[in-house]
Amino acid sequence: MQNYYGSGKLLLSGEYYVLDGALALALPTKHGQRLRVSYAPSEHKVLHWKSYDDKGQLWFEARFDIDSFELLDNYLSQKSLTLQKILRKARQLASGFLKGKEYVLVETFLEFPLLWGLGSSSTLIFNVAKWAGIDPYELLFKTVGGSGYDVACAEATQPILYEKTEGGPQVQIADFNPPFKRNIYFVYLGKKQSSAEGIEHYRALAAGGKADFVAQLTKITQDLLRTQTLAEFDTLIEQHETLIASSLQLTRVKELYFADFWGQVKSLGAWGGDFVLVTSQRSREETRHYFANKGYDVFLSYGEMIKEGTETLAA
Repeated sequence: MQNYYGSGKLLLSGEYYVLDGALALALPTKHGQRLRVSYAPSEHKVLHWKSYDDKGQLWFEARFDIDSFELLDNYLSQKSLTLQKILRKARQLASGFLKGKEYVLVETFLEFPLLWGLGSSSTLIFNVAKWAGIDPYELLFKTVGGSGYDVACAEATQPILYEKTEGGPQVQIADFNPPFKRNIYFVYLGKKQSSAEGIEHYRALAAGGKADFVAQLTKITQDLLRTQTLAEFDTLIEQHETLIASSLQLTRVKELYFADFWGQVKSLGAWGGDFVLVTSQRSREETRHYFANKGYDVFLSYGEMIKEGTETLAA
């Protein structure tokens, strides 16, 4: 039996423009996804895939021929076709992947609700790559695409700086341990966003002046690492939100839903859904009640959501 694990992700700074080289501050979450593989002799060469949600309920199942990764039975769906693409690319990158195996049972276990947008796909890519013994970034870029920061978070144990360069992804440990982190919370908006659609919108609107925005967002990321007060942090994330909103013709989430909130609200990743970061100088209970009264009940502290270990990146 083999076991693999990838952490979930949140992108604190650099969203969208991380695709074109902006330095991003990314946060691995305490909730991730586990992949377990077991082997058995069989007359038929079958890869049996079963995925379980955070409640232990089976939410996806498929069976593949091990030699060709053709789908067996009636498991055809967009999810099964995407998984087939990932498995076939893994075989191309590692020709010996699953060769000579008979019955293979793969089980994945999410630690967060599927709709939270914390990286069910990126943790899957990372775990499959580790299982196949290949570069997870190469597998990502040649299948579902994206910037790669989410794969970097999958193997991180604390906040990281991520930069996509011509020479490949650059990842380093971020010295981000703000003294005011007790004033930072994460609220789930309940509107699952498509990263692919967000990227498409970015590509359509961000043609002009991209280098300037990359430079400005990179500076904000660097400044975030030096903040010592909540007031400084609030100013920087407001600047960040304003830059993204103006460049992509989007409305800030605070203006849309929380105009009367006393702290700051920042989108994370694809705008308009999933989680937002909020800051508050008031008590946790008063802050939580504000969002609960508006119908947002998923309210997590920084310590409940983010990995803060002092370890180096996982091997």
